[in-house]
Amino acid sequence: MLVYNVTVKIDKEVEAEWLEWMKNCHIPDVLTTGQFITSRMCKLIDESEDEDPTYVIQYHCQTIQNYNHYINKYAPALREEYEARYKNKFVAFRTLMEVVE
Repeated sequence: MLVYNVTVKIDKEVEAEWLEWMKNCHIPDVLTTGQFITSRMCKLIDESEDEDPTYVIQYHCQTIQNYNHYINKYAPALREEYEARYKNKFVAFRTLMEVVE
């Protein structure tokens, strides 16, 4: 099992709208690609109130082929939409991890 991890620091002025869009649009769009079997969103809780909030979105997939297919076929358009909607309002970085049991 692989975990595609996306960490996002979002401008607190757009946080509520972003969170709603993520839950109702973006994450469902990523899952609709059929390359991931589940997702989870977490919020860091050890940040000061002065800082913009940080969220972690994790998408679970069975194989590297699923991940690569997503990255090559679906990610460019989804990232373009994300960037257009929240330009200069977020910082994100992405990692791929293997679950070790």
